[in-house]
Amino acid sequence: MQLSKNIIAQIQNKNIVVPATEIFLLPEKVLQFGTGVLLRGLCDYFIDKANKQNIFNGRVVIVKSTSQGGTDAFALQDGLYTHFVKGIENGTAVEETVINASISRVLSAQDEWKTILQCAASADMQVIISNTTEVGITYSEEKITEQAPASFPGKLLAWLHERYKIFNGSADAGIIIIPTELLIDNAGKLKAILIKLAHYNAFDESFINWLQTANYFCSSLVDRIVPGKINVSEAESGYTDELAIMSEVYRLWAIETNDKKVIGTLSFAQADSGVVLAADIYKYRELKLRLLNGPHTLSCGLAVLSGFVTVKEAMLDGDFRNYITQLMQQEIAVAITDEQISYKEAIAYTKEVIDRFSNPFLEHKWLSICLQYSSKMLMRNIPILQKHYAKSNTVPHLMAIGFAAYILFMKSHQNEKGEFIGNINNSIYTINDDKAATLHQHWQKKELRDIVQGILADETLWSMDLNQFPEFSEAVIKNITDINNRGTKKLIQSYTSKNLLQ
Repeated sequence: MQLSKNIIAQIQNKNIVVPATEIFLLPEKVLQFGTGVLLRGLCDYFIDKANKQNIFNGRVVIVKSTSQGGTDAFALQDGLYTHFVKGIENGTAVEETVINASISRVLSAQDEWKTILQCAASADMQVIISNTTEVGITYSEEKITEQAPASFPGKLLAWLHERYKIFNGSADAGIIIIPTELLIDNAGKLKAILIKLAHYNAFDESFINWLQTANYFCSSLVDRIVPGKINVSEAESGYTDELAIMSEVYRLWAIETNDKKVIGTLSFAQADSGVVLAADIYKYRELKLRLLNGPHTLSCGLAVLSGFVTVKEAMLDGDFRNYITQLMQQEIAVAITDEQISYKEAIAYTKEVIDRFSNPFLEHKWLSICLQYSSKMLMRNIPILQKHYAKSNTVPHLMAIGFAAYILFMKSHQNEKGEFIGNINNSIYTINDDKAATLHQHWQKKELRDIVQGILADETLWSMDLNQFPEFSEAVIKNITDINNRGTKKLIQSYTSKNLLQ
C-alpha cells in the first residue's frame, strides 16, 4: 500500500515516528518555492518536528516551478514522505525514521497559478522559503501578468503584489521571506531584484514602499547533506513511498535576524538546536560555503575523472581522502582565516566535514554535485582563490587541480537534441550547466594553452580574468597534461605526498 493519510493508523513499525491526525488540521503558514530534497530534508524537517511538539503549528504549501515531473506523488501521498536520518553524532551512531507531515499540498505554477495566488489571501500565511539554486536569484525583465511569471523573483513579486491588494496595503500583512539559496546576502539580493522588477512593472510607489517596509527579508544558510530520493521497501516499512529521502544527522539552518517579531514568528527554532537565529551569520556561512561546498565543488570533477560514483566511495580511497583533507586544511582554511574565523575554528570544522563526507549510510553521487558546476565554482571557489592570492603569491596547487578537473569535465560534444555530452573513460554524462555552451566553444580551439587561458580569462564565467594570478594558469595547464598522460591518482599522489604548505 502507498503512504497516505489513510494508512497512518495501519503502520505497525514502532521504529517509525508517525504524525498525529491533528497535524493534518493545522493551517497553512508557509509558502515554499521548491520541492527539492534539501528543503524537505532540512527546513520542512524542522517545521514537522516543531508541529509534532505543538510549537509552530503550521503547514507548508509548496510551489513547484519547474516543468519536469508532476505533483501526482505528493497528491497521492497527501504530501507525506518518509525521512531516514542516519549518521554519527558526537561519536554515536544515530538512526531515525520519521514520516514528515509538514506539507499540506504541492501546486504547479504552470497549471495552478490562480490557486497559488489565492494563498495570498490567507491571514495565516507568515513565511516564504525558497531554494531555487544560485541561478534562481537573478534579475530578469518580465512583465507581471495574469500568467505565472517565468522567474522565481517574478513569481514572488506577483504573489506579494496580490497580497498587498487583498489586504489594502496593511503592514500587518507583511511576510517573512527566507531564501536559502547559497549566495552571500541572499535576502538582500532578492529584495533588490524585487524592487527593481517592481519599478520595471511600474507598480505604485505605495506598493514598493510596502514591499520594503512591511516585509522582513532574512538571509539564511542551510547545511545538511540530503543526497536524494530512496526506495522504501513495503516488506520493511509496511508501505511504499515514492517521495522518501535520506539525510545525514548534521543539520543547520542559520537565519539572520534580531527582530523580536520575526523571532517570535519563527517559533519552529525552539524545536531543534539546528535552527540558529542570529544577528550575523557570517561565520556560519563562510565556514560552510568555503569548507564544505568549496571542496565538494573543487573535487567533484576530479572524482568523476577518477571513476568514483559516490562521495563515500571516494573517501574510502586513501589518496583521494588525503587530497580533500589537505585541500581544506592547507589551502582553504589558511585562505579564509580572518578577524572572525580563527585557523583553529576552521580546522575543527574540516574534521567535521571529513566525517560527514565519509558517512557510510549516504549515497551522494558526484554527478549530482556537478549540477550547475560553473556557477558553483564562481560563487564558492573564486573568492577562496582571491583570498589565497591576497595572502600569498604562491600557487594553490590543490585548488589548481580542482580547476583542471573542472575544465576537463566540461569538455563536450552536442547531440541531436542540442544537449552537451561529456565522455570520461567511456562513461557518458549530460552536462547540466548554464555555461556548457561557453565551455564547449572554448574547447573548439586546438591548443591546450589557448583553451585553458581562454576559459580562465572569460569574465562571463568568473567576472574577472583568472590569468592575473601568478603562475595559476601554468599550474592548471600542467595538471590537465598530467591527468591526460598519467591519470588522476598519480597526479594527486605527487602533490599530497609532498604536504606542500607545511
